[in-house]
Amino acid sequence: MPPAVFLTRRIPEQARALLDAAADVRAWDREEPPVPRDVLYDAVAEAEGLYCLLTDAVDAELLAAAPRLRAVSTMAVGYDNIDVAACTRRGIPVCNTPGVLTEATADLAFALLMAAARRVPEAERYLREGRWRTWSPMLLAGQDVHGRTIGIVGAGRIGQAVGARARGFGMEVLYTARSPKPDFEAACQARRCASLDELLAAADFVTLHAPLTPETRHMIGGRELARMKPTAVLVNTARGPLVDEAALQRALAEERIWAAGLDVFEREPATPEHPLLRLPNVVTLPHIGSATVATRTAMAVLAAENLVAALQGRRPPACVNPEVLAG
Repeated sequence: MPPAVFLTRRIPEQARALLDAAADVRAWDREEPPVPRDVLYDAVAEAEGLYCLLTDAVDAELLAAAPRLRAVSTMAVGYDNIDVAACTRRGIPVCNTPGVLTEATADLAFALLMAAARRVPEAERYLREGRWRTWSPMLLAGQDVHGRTIGIVGAGRIGQAVGARARGFGMEVLYTARSPKPDFEAACQARRCASLDELLAAADFVTLHAPLTPETRHMIGGRELARMKPTAVLVNTARGPLVDEAALQRALAEERIWAAGLDVFEREPATPEHPLLRLPNVVTLPHIGSATVATRTAMAVLAAENLVAALQGRRPPACVNPEVLAG
């Protein structure tokens, strides 16, 4: 009898077909809203596999309601929504989708950087609202990008891909990471900073690519923002809670930094009443860093391949707690 799998959202047909061929799939087969918590609790009671998204909290309470669960696969590279330690204690592999979303997310990070620096959304609104009357020397003047300094906080796959794009603009590349990245340094002439403070003080653009952990939560707060240049731009395409949003709102409103480009928020979805959305020097997006047709399809397929492999006793292509795997 095929294993029972619960799927928490509608996914591309190519990925769904992989699951259907290997499992008895029950699904919350919708784009939105997210699966209600009571529906999820009911579904995991019999599930052996769980295919989830970053919006689904797979915490200790949910795991306790899932006695038959043997594998969890998320369609995301980040897995802070999953209690990995609790899964590991149960011998449950947790799988993610690294690599396939690197280039798309790096593209979007650089798009946010450019849009915030050059005031692109603000200028578009100015035009659409009929306020453009004449050419003026300093009308909607922004910040240069070429030849400036970018500071990359977290030089993993995505951070390094952003660095490669920055080199194409002739930028000096600084980074912080837990360990040196000699290949990255050679390819992008990147320099590792001794501390986050050093990077913040030197960079014209600060882009965040760190994972969300207890140590990185609010790693950018009032103190850190005060270290940045008044002409600096902060970009976050990683996780919203890396930034203290109240401190960021104050710094932007008081023009202590130039602008911010945000694809993520502390609480998602952000509503139109969010204080950051009221500021003209903020470029915001609804968490679409990896949202290209090719990339999201590849993520969905990898997540399906991970789950099927784990349920069949094979090594998944991407597992964040490989110590639970046999052999």
